[in-house]
Amino acid sequence: MLDLAWIRAHADEVRRGAERKGIAFDVDALLALDEERREVIQLQEQAKAEQNALGKQVATLSGDSKQVALARLKQIKESVKGHTGRLQPLQAEIETLLYACPNPPADDVPDGKDDSANVELRTWGEKPTFAFEPKDHVALMQDQDWLEIDRAGKLGGSRSYVLKGDAVLLEQAVLRMAMDLIVGRGYTMLSVPVIVKEWALRGTAYFPGAEEQTYRIANPTADDEDFWLVGTSEVSVTALHGGEILDHEQLPLKYAGISPCFRREAGTYGRDTRGVYRVHQFNKVEQVVIDVSDDAKSRAHHAAILENAEAMLQLLELPYRVVAVSAGDMGRGARFKYDLEAWMPGRGDWGETHSATRFREYQARRLGLRYRDAEGKVRHCHTLNNTVIASPRVLIALLETHQQADGTIRVPEALRPHLQGREVLGTASEA
Repeated sequence: MLDLAWIRAHADEVRRGAERKGIAFDVDALLALDEERREVIQLQEQAKAEQNALGKQVATLSGDSKQVALARLKQIKESVKGHTGRLQPLQAEIETLLYACPNPPADDVPDGKDDSANVELRTWGEKPTFAFEPKDHVALMQDQDWLEIDRAGKLGGSRSYVLKGDAVLLEQAVLRMAMDLIVGRGYTMLSVPVIVKEWALRGTAYFPGAEEQTYRIANPTADDEDFWLVGTSEVSVTALHGGEILDHEQLPLKYAGISPCFRREAGTYGRDTRGVYRVHQFNKVEQVVIDVSDDAKSRAHHAAILENAEAMLQLLELPYRVVAVSAGDMGRGARFKYDLEAWMPGRGDWGETHSATRFREYQARRLGLRYRDAEGKVRHCHTLNNTVIASPRVLIALLETHQQADGTIRVPEALRPHLQGREVLGTASEA
């Protein structure tokens, strides 16, 4: 969330930021509640001061004077109680609005309502050309008996899948290569809970807003909150130090979480539902950086985590492009966001494989994630995250790009050590 004092001083920026993101938010309502709250606090403090002063006088009084003073003390106590009663709902309303207040996008974020306004910054690699009629990932995997869709649907409903045989080994090889790459770049691997309490999702800015996309696990114990399945290990990794005050010498923290991820994908239709592009369960290696409150360092980290992801796609020999995400497509919490999109021949288009986001203090303030600087002052951290790799979506690009005329799949050279040196996967067709 944003600092309320900062919102007071930058109301126009907050108002404009919400408009750019296409998120309805009433800044004036928040400021009016804040003004009312400050007035009540002032009245409460005045009443307490009078109460303290009169309390000291009572001991020196007697007779009628003492009775008058005691009666006044009773009135003041009721007044203080009344102010406290007004403050509680005001604080709750303000907190609700603060959680809903979007982080203004940076000035260099492109304007636009959705992903159609995203701006291509650069591309890498050449789109493949084929001397044969290429197949999409569904046909390729079904020809090799690597994919079950219908049977998976009986188990888990629509958008479920079963990988089989070499497809499983390929997925695990890609995940392992991603871990090797990110550990080699100084990140600490974490295997984290995928079942979390609601505060972690609120703290990382998924709530409010993404409730309908998140699987809820009802808690049978009436006196405890429900749990939720994470859509990314970013939630667990970023919230790991929630409520803590770190020492500046501990920073930056560079983590990479590996976990299964779960998303309901409510309301999504069309071509994205074919095969394994948009599914309910997938696996991901996610990089998270937690550092001091410094915009220059945040920008440097953002460039670094983006480069990590690009290195992964380059090792997989997958053509891709980097886009700057438009204000209307970047979500409530993001300050700036890049997407990486790999070329997917079966779609004849780019498909998103990575999202690299910086938040400044937005997540950390919600999580109570702080550090003590060299002068001893407590500040909120800056946080960033990006995918290292997510599967099975990356398998779409990998299989379709490296398919061969006989239906087999060429294994990129960097991936071969994770597949026992195999250069080709699958059995050649008899055509």
